[in-house]
Amino acid sequence: MTSAQSEHSTNLAEGRSDIWLRFLMFPGLAFSLYPFFIAGAGGDGIIVRSLWVTFLSYCWFCVGGAFHEAAHETLFANRNANRFVGMIIGSIVFIPLNAYRETHRLHHAYLNSSRDYEMWPYCDPKASLWFRRLFVVFDIVLGVASAPLIYGRIWLLRNSPLAPAVRRTISMEYLICLVFWGTAITTLLVSFKMTGRTWADFRIEWILPLVLSSSANSIRKLVEHLGMPSTDPILGTRTIAGGNAYSRLCRYFNFNISVHGPHHRFPRLSYAELSPKLQQYRSQHPELQVPVFASYLAAFVNMLPSLRNPASGDGLNGESSGPPALSNSPDDPNIW
Repeated sequence: MTSAQSEHSTNLAEGRSDIWLRFLMFPGLAFSLYPFFIAGAGGDGIIVRSLWVTFLSYCWFCVGGAFHEAAHETLFANRNANRFVGMIIGSIVFIPLNAYRETHRLHHAYLNSSRDYEMWPYCDPKASLWFRRLFVVFDIVLGVASAPLIYGRIWLLRNSPLAPAVRRTISMEYLICLVFWGTAITTLLVSFKMTGRTWADFRIEWILPLVLSSSANSIRKLVEHLGMPSTDPILGTRTIAGGNAYSRLCRYFNFNISVHGPHHRFPRLSYAELSPKLQQYRSQHPELQVPVFASYLAAFVNMLPSLRNPASGDGLNGESSGPPALSNSPDDPNIW
């Protein structure tokens, strides 16, 4: 093992020392508190129910961060634990783990280029302005539907770069998703029948946390990438770092995913290593105007004008770019 690999392993172990706090605090609460929410714990008043929806929406927003880390296999030290958690989350949000992994791998390899499946259609120079405008509304309002579509395209398109074996694996994972949701709906129907209730008793607020958290994750993705013309992993992303205690706490519990430029430039680093790497990178490259913001709000305001022309990278430049800035191959070990 080289000295760099040894240092990385040490930092990774130190970073994971608080994994149970990060993982259980909000993703854990997202799972454990949902039955109490549906059962009406705390009363039926609109204020109580609104607080439930708001809190659980944030919890499920953090589940998205956990899914991202599990896909990178940086959530836990054990690879099988990462895959197990990723399979569970993927089944719930109807995004197979391997569909997410393959899409996200190309996102790292070809950031903001026409080969970036995750930022489609915003990085596609062939997508019309009106299609992108309609899609960004769909993406924000119904992220619960747009995310499965975006991550499922790599499986749906016959000309995608998926290997046949990976395509078969994803097909099996979609079957698992169907079994999960079939079981969940059947369980709900049985419970309704046993308690004498009907579909008229179903409350739309029961699914609101899943819907709102998906839209929040869509907005997070847009804040990090939309309107960025560069395909460089540092310059082609908005990074949120620093800020007040509230901003730092939110980043902490969502696995520092908002420290996004360093994550793209060094995708094999754990979430605990990203902020120090950002400081190191900026000190080594003072000539670069790294797009760093102190809060999501500041980054969001910077992104807002891009909604008129929702595009990034090749979508803004109107042509397909050359080789990606980080690697000529998505199979490069430095990518994944």
